[in-house]
Amino acid sequence: MDLAGEAPRLRPLMFSIAYRMLGSVTDAEDVVQSAMLKMHERMGAGDIERPDAFASTVTTRLAIDALRAARRSREVYVGPWLPEPLTADDQDPAHRVERTDAVSLAALRLMERLGPTERAVFVLRESVGLDFDEIAAIVAKEPAAVRQVLHRARKRLAADRARFTIDRAETERVVEQFLSALRRGDVRGILAVLAPDVVFTADGGGRVPAIQKPIQGAERVARFLMGLLRRVDAGEVIFRLEDVNGFPSVHYRDRARASLGVLTVVVAGGVIVEMDNLLNPDKLRHLGAVGDQDALLRAGSDAAVSPE
Repeated sequence: MDLAGEAPRLRPLMFSIAYRMLGSVTDAEDVVQSAMLKMHERMGAGDIERPDAFASTVTTRLAIDALRAARRSREVYVGPWLPEPLTADDQDPAHRVERTDAVSLAALRLMERLGPTERAVFVLRESVGLDFDEIAAIVAKEPAAVRQVLHRARKRLAADRARFTIDRAETERVVEQFLSALRRGDVRGILAVLAPDVVFTADGGGRVPAIQKPIQGAERVARFLMGLLRRVDAGEVIFRLEDVNGFPSVHYRDRARASLGVLTVVVAGGVIVEMDNLLNPDKLRHLGAVGDQDALLRAGSDAAVSPE
């Protein structure tokens, strides 16, 4: 096998597995790089008969180890931990993960409930479509045991599985309404698209100012959003509707087009039931330049945001 020739085809598969396993673009890239090195070493000892199978195996096993290490670090993470987003502007061919409900940020958050092996089995079966014999060989279990692990994983996710199924048209309509109200500073307009028990979560990772605990309730969330707007200089923040992990979300930047944050939502019954605001600059760097949020907040005024 010519690894150099096969790499462009294998990298998207490997990244897809690692990203779904870890919910982190940076960590997934590290896993793929390590997996490629292992494939190169294996080629030195002989040819690889089934490149796709070998790539899936080594990537999954490395991702399991990485997830175990990540779990330990996330125990001391400052505030809530949210997955890293993939946007439509991402030009890396390896990041062309198939945009399905199972790769939405809501789905990746739900999968945090699963243990490393459970998550591997779930990803390999539900997203990659491997059969039980293939998965068994990868995770070093009997096929019957793999079936049990998958059943357990599905059961653990069942209560909130509806959030895997996203109505794109409905989500886009509601996000556009929300964004329009946000640009106008229209509190009533914002309240109209929020569920009474909506939950707002922010991830600053201790790197930028962010709430440490989720906020629940439409009025509390609306007041919080309006408070943020009043602290931002007029015209210094541009809110745009963009595809994030294949679904309509809000990507906001400064005037230099540097990323400030990504706001994703879960819509059900025509209203927003969950809002996740990713602010941690370390999780935005793969999207390009990152803006200075502290400077904007320090220079805040009572004006609204840019109407773009």
